[in-house]
Amino acid sequence: MVVSVENVSFSYGRLQVLKDVTMNAKEGEIVCLLGPNGAGKSTLLKCILGALKPQKGRIIINGDDISNIDSIELAKLIGYVPQVIEQTFPLTVFEVILTGRLPHLSWTPRQSDLEAVRTAMRLLGIENLAWKNLSELSGGQRQKVLLAMALAKEPSILLLDEPTSNLDLNSQLEVMDVIRDVVEDGKTAIVALHDLNLALRYADRVVVMKDGRVIADGKPAEVLEEDVIERVYGVRAIVKNENGLRYVIPLGRCENA
Repeated sequence: MVVSVENVSFSYGRLQVLKDVTMNAKEGEIVCLLGPNGAGKSTLLKCILGALKPQKGRIIINGDDISNIDSIELAKLIGYVPQVIEQTFPLTVFEVILTGRLPHLSWTPRQSDLEAVRTAMRLLGIENLAWKNLSELSGGQRQKVLLAMALAKEPSILLLDEPTSNLDLNSQLEVMDVIRDVVEDGKTAIVALHDLNLALRYADRVVVMKDGRVIADGKPAEVLEEDVIERVYGVRAIVKNENGLRYVIPLGRCENA
């Protein structure tokens, strides 16, 4: 396993957010974390990132407990895309993406750093935004910049928290196609998503969470059944399979939801 989460629990003060969570992700695999708001998806990503320290359990990356991995080396291994980014300085898109290279940078950027930024922008089709200020961009454009910043680091593991938020339908597919291409090149992606149909289309495995616990873990077509969707989301839905494509049609909220 590239990433192994073993019986991890985490609390913010008295509020327990993760409860004995166990999951893993292999090389060349997209694992989607699914579940309603407050399920613990973002907190789990931050624990794997090393930004939060679990009160119980451990997280293993490439056979090593992350508590034993040097912080700079861990930063090189993992590319992280949060849900939002706060801009405190007037930076251009190129400069923002270049900050993704910080674990690799010396006093001045090398040619390899600049080329990594250009490659990431090219992958996401945002070369034309290079010298625009981040504050001038739409929410969807900012989301692509965040992903480019993570890709520019050239990590082996991607942790992505709602990477398709604020994107139109075409851009959602474009971004997920990029993630799929990157993973097929030998990387690993753990992606928190709300869109079940994107998970059905792109995930190799899904981990369904509710109230800080793992409810189901497995192949999307086997896990995302109507009863699981109802139990986790409180929504009645039909899961259809046409021409080899499986998709979810929500019908409405359950009376007790």
